[in-house]
Amino acid sequence: MTSTAQLCLITPTHLANSPRVVKEAITLRAAGYRVRVVCGRNTRSLDDDDLELISKHHLEVHRVDTFRHVKTLLDDLRFRMARRRRRLHRTPSLTDCALAENRSVGALLRTVHRLPRADLYLGHAPSGLAVAGDVADRHNACLGFDAEDFHSAETHDVVNNPAALHGLRLIERTYLPRCGHITAASPLIGEAYTEAYQVGPLRTVLNTFPKQEGLVSPSLRPAGHRPKLYWYSQTIGPGRGLETVIRILGNMKTPCDLDLRGEASPGFIEELKNMCRQAGYGGLLQILPRAKPDSLVTLATPYDLGLALEQTAPHNRDLCLTNKLFTYLLAGIPVAYTPTRAQRYFAAKVGDAAIELSEDEPAATAQRLDQYFATPTAQRRAREQAWKAAQSRYHWEFDARELLDSLRQALDEHRARRPHSRRSV
Repeated sequence: MTSTAQLCLITPTHLANSPRVVKEAITLRAAGYRVRVVCGRNTRSLDDDDLELISKHHLEVHRVDTFRHVKTLLDDLRFRMARRRRRLHRTPSLTDCALAENRSVGALLRTVHRLPRADLYLGHAPSGLAVAGDVADRHNACLGFDAEDFHSAETHDVVNNPAALHGLRLIERTYLPRCGHITAASPLIGEAYTEAYQVGPLRTVLNTFPKQEGLVSPSLRPAGHRPKLYWYSQTIGPGRGLETVIRILGNMKTPCDLDLRGEASPGFIEELKNMCRQAGYGGLLQILPRAKPDSLVTLATPYDLGLALEQTAPHNRDLCLTNKLFTYLLAGIPVAYTPTRAQRYFAAKVGDAAIELSEDEPAATAQRLDQYFATPTAQRRAREQAWKAAQSRYHWEFDARELLDSLRQALDEHRARRPHSRRSV
């Protein structure tokens, strides 16, 4: 199969919220593939960001409107009825489970079916997998899935909802064995899918960033400055490890400032300020606005430590390696991490560029950070190691090779196999 093959990437979310999809599309297009992206659209504040990405990278994108209005009333009704049947039936159909997974599924299906046939349909998230699987089956095309998370344990809402969990697993159980191309955003996520569905082994494609976005050489912060810690996410809210950091900072002798970037949950900033007072943390707490994906590395460079505060529950959080880790490394700053299984694995790979934050021992962790900030040679060594790790392994050019190798192999094997057509959803 030559690189002139046509590919269709499917995600239920905005491009601006899907930096992994954008990186994949750019990489595949640069490799000579004809790439179409079909994505959801349900937040007007993200429209301009989507359009900027499309224009900047010259992508062919078909955005599916899933706002609630007259034109989507039928999809809304189908979504609600599918959720009801999924909840009430002991053995709900694959169609109901797919439609119940996300409000956008019906509209995504119609859009993809209207497009010219692709050689490979690549789904993102379970709803994207359901759409890609249905269309791939109808067209005798190759099927792919990118597992950015271990979705059956991604959120407490799914884990604690038997109907939702059953529906999600039915989608994955039906389509994952049919995939010729499967990638995972961390080694442990890949292992979890292999164990759950006897597929794989999955190729690991980390949430890294292009090397050109990073520093050309290691940087040093000015001597005698006040240390600044940094954390970012789409949402600043409870259950994300920020409470632990406040307790640690309250135990430290070294005055440190803390910058948080993202959209704050209602009332949470006031809760954080109350925690600061109770913990005795007197540093400057600053809330910064959300940033575009292509500016994340640059915005992280002025800091002393980047915070990676994943929790061990739900189970997916214990398995994932988020893009924060690779943002910080490419920005040349060390990572302060909570000891999830995946982040311990990561820390072992990057050595001095990672510092463990023990949630159970805030006083001991504070003492360790005090010692770190009192030792210029340790800080210099950590920053140099962060930069070296990013340059040698943790950049998108490395992971792009894994993506391309997996996809080429899948297309070649599918062309030789030519599976029979079957209708699913």
